[in-house]
Amino acid sequence: MPLSEHEQRILAELEESLVRHDPQFADRVRSKTVYRHAGRQCKWSALTFLAGLAVLVAFYSQSIVVGLFGVAVMFGSAVVFERNLRRLGQAGWHDFTRPRQEGEQPRVEHALHGTRDWFRSHFRRDH
Repeated sequence: MPLSEHEQRILAELEESLVRHDPQFADRVRSKTVYRHAGRQCKWSALTFLAGLAVLVAFYSQSIVVGLFGVAVMFGSAVVFERNLRRLGQAGWHDFTRPRQEGEQPRVEHALHGTRDWFRSHFRRDH
């Protein structure tokens, strides 16, 4: 249901007041979304999963309890990853991959191209 003209005017006045009183906060609110938060949580849960795997591999032969702790960490991080991946969804992926500013290359593309260029420069075959 669309907002009435009066409600739109009040909303615009609130936004203008926010920008006037705290421009840094207004900029952060404009630039951050739920999707970016979910994407960040996915990255951290993937790193935590790898840390749990490292604990499992390193300590399972010495202590079963510590190895099972690694499994529990892996399970917990997998659950967090799955929940945030559901939040991210298809619309979130588009928001996560779009550039921050006009004319800028999307961050995910930039990261992939940067990695590709690094591999090419370090593993180039000289003929």
